[in-house]
Amino acid sequence: MTREFLSGNDAFARGVALARPHVISAYPITPQTTVVEKLSEFVASGKLNSEFIHVESEHSALSAAMGASSVGARTFTATSSQGLLYMAECLTYAAGGRFPIVMMNANRSTALPWNIYGDQRDSLSLLDTGWIQAYAGSAQEALDLALMSFYIAEHKDVSTPFMANLDGFTLTHTYEVVDIPEQSTVDSFLPAYQTENKMDLDNPVNMGFSAGPDTNTEFKFKEHIGVLNAKRVIDECEDKFAKLFNRSYSGLVESYLCEDADYVIVTLGTIAGLVKDRVDALREKGQKVGLLRIRYVRPFPNEQIVQILKSVKAIGVLEKDISFGNEGTVYTNVNSALQKARLNIASSNYIAGLGGRNIEPKQIDEIFEDLKNEQSVVKFVGLGE
Repeated sequence: MTREFLSGNDAFARGVALARPHVISAYPITPQTTVVEKLSEFVASGKLNSEFIHVESEHSALSAAMGASSVGARTFTATSSQGLLYMAECLTYAAGGRFPIVMMNANRSTALPWNIYGDQRDSLSLLDTGWIQAYAGSAQEALDLALMSFYIAEHKDVSTPFMANLDGFTLTHTYEVVDIPEQSTVDSFLPAYQTENKMDLDNPVNMGFSAGPDTNTEFKFKEHIGVLNAKRVIDECEDKFAKLFNRSYSGLVESYLCEDADYVIVTLGTIAGLVKDRVDALREKGQKVGLLRIRYVRPFPNEQIVQILKSVKAIGVLEKDISFGNEGTVYTNVNSALQKARLNIASSNYIAGLGGRNIEPKQIDEIFEDLKNEQSVVKFVGLGE
């Protein structure tokens, strides 16, 4: 193992290279660009034996990845914001075809107004396309998630494309010390990709076909089960990862000081780091507060959320997203989990960080203070400030 000072993008690129993908299809877009640039350098220098395809658009990037995956190749691509929206048509094709492509998305605001900075409206607007979605919280987690995403996506019981999300600039371009595992250890963790879901001249199969009303539901049900199966495979993957790499992760969610908490902020991505700091500070003042970080939004951690939040007085879902005309998408999903479990907990939604606006420590404190009212509201944080 070596230790280097890397950005989140560089860390993820190192993880992808260690996974030995056969094909990388790429179209650069800010703030994703340095991921595919780094991978192209690895390929050009001979450090990575992979076919690097520089395509003319994001739509083509995912189309090329599907073509490669359809013959049994381990494939990777990356995108961001408008690029992700441009390839949206292909997302459902990849999921419906059960192609376990791994894609890194650098979370960035969507137009208009035009903006290159980070929020999570791009990926959260595409939750229903059939992809697994995970959100990294650090550069180390980004590298590790790159490795685990291939394991999870390619598992025979899952066979589902995987979108790994990194907050634009706050993670993609921020540098941290990162532990980089040895290639031999990664090879022990991530075996060579094998699948029966591929075109094969010796064993011909029908792929990418049409299905009418008489069978379409059955195919969609299998697609749904594949995503649900990821819950079990994620646990299996992280257990194996911990044994080989001596780093552990907490599955679909991360809980911090929620055991006796009265008030909890639920969030995802890097902002959880600031919330954790404020939880520590407020705990020193005697306040029973906690943090619940959602690591996977698909499959959604219904059971884990209910188990962790069942005894709290109020929660606040803090997210960099808004479903216009209603509320934040994460808030909708969290409330659904609580409702299905018949938990009567006051919940509020705090929309913040849109277009990369900074979220201040005092605003986290104000959210925790607001939760003491035990009401249910939807608020834009820092509006007009």
